[in-house]
Amino acid sequence: MSAQRIARCGLCCALLAVSAWVSIPLGPVPFTLQTLVLAMLPGVLAPREAVLTVATYLVLGVVGLPVFSNMMGGLGVILGPTGGFLWGFLIGMVAATAIVRIERLPQAVCDTLSRGVLLLISYALGTVQLMIVGSLTLPAALAAAVVPFVVPDAIKMAVGVVVARAVARALPQGARHGSDR
Repeated sequence: MSAQRIARCGLCCALLAVSAWVSIPLGPVPFTLQTLVLAMLPGVLAPREAVLTVATYLVLGVVGLPVFSNMMGGLGVILGPTGGFLWGFLIGMVAATAIVRIERLPQAVCDTLSRGVLLLISYALGTVQLMIVGSLTLPAALAAAVVPFVVPDAIKMAVGVVVARAVARALPQGARHGSDR
């Protein structure tokens, strides 16, 4: 991997951390800008790099750096009520980047499907962990952790895709996918 690609991954990891710090408490799950940055990653990084960037972000948080919402870090966050959303980011990114690799799909379909799957996986895993850790029923967990976020997250995803397209156009030809496509 070239120095430019490593730097781009590092910058995206930093963007994930900063986007988590923009946090508005809304019950057990805070409103952050992480979904906006997550939506950008498949558009500006090669698939493997996007997954590694999210994995690096999670490792930094698990070892205690304050990269999660409310400037928190540590294993307790990943194991806590909202941790499922965080590791859902990683599994969702794996799925999203697999969809991005399908070259037969029109760009708009690819963008919508990949980011929608990323968000749905994060919602599903986050809801399950919130139910288990918070001793909530499915309707209560959905009401607390999904329903209030659907519209804002859809908007953030759309903005993230638009920003990613602009950034990808500004990158030198082949810099986004490199040898990973």
